[in-house]
Amino acid sequence: MTTTVKAKHRAMWASGDYPAVVTEIVAPLGPALVEAAGIGPGQTVLDVAAGTGNAAIPAAEAGATVTASDLTPELLAIGERSTTAKITWIEADAENLPFDTASFDTVISCIGVMFAPFHEAAAAELARVCRPGGTIGLINWTPEGFIGEMFAAMKPYAAPAPQGAQPPPRWGDPAHLESMLGAAVTGARTERRTLRVDRFGSPVEFRDYFKTHYGPTIAVYRNIADDPERTAALDAELHALAARHDLGDGVMNWEYLLYTARRKS
Repeated sequence: MTTTVKAKHRAMWASGDYPAVVTEIVAPLGPALVEAAGIGPGQTVLDVAAGTGNAAIPAAEAGATVTASDLTPELLAIGERSTTAKITWIEADAENLPFDTASFDTVISCIGVMFAPFHEAAAAELARVCRPGGTIGLINWTPEGFIGEMFAAMKPYAAPAPQGAQPPPRWGDPAHLESMLGAAVTGARTERRTLRVDRFGSPVEFRDYFKTHYGPTIAVYRNIADDPERTAALDAELHALAARHDLGDGVMNWEYLLYTARRKS
């Protein structure tokens, strides 16, 4: 990733209020990943694209020695202030991690590494830093689920992606993970699960919350800020998306893929 792309990516995640999204919506995902990866005392764990520590903090609380890495230092700083758990917080690019080969027992990422634009590079780094016999554990939004549909809806309104970049929800496709990690791992398991979201009382509330809190959505609206017609069209699409997924009383189920595998010896 070029320096310019990295800077834009970092700024996108620093915009809005992603820590609120973590606290108010996706908080259950981190502990679910820690449990699935079998993290416990005595393990060294790396959380890649850790954000504010949604998975890193419960991993440390489970007794592991944890390093949390992320491209956006603003998120790391918020995570560090939010916990008394002993965690090493390091600014790092998921596509070029500053860690020795085979240096962690477990490597995880919770809806984080999926947003690195160049998937193969990031996947190769996950495998590289995991020791032989160690665990790689991931939670990623699926293409077919709510967030996958949201990114598909936003794509026509977004700035062009860097050449060679791939859509984030592809990380939620088991076949895509196999193509990237299959040669490096054994015993891969995937499970589709859903996150129950009851934060929003209406489709309008969802849309307006994501317009002001969620970096990728903020970036798309900024791209069309000078075009009222396209802005109104995206407003309508996000409203319709939330309405389609509303199970009643504002409750939605957002699908994600849980992936675990062992690094080949």
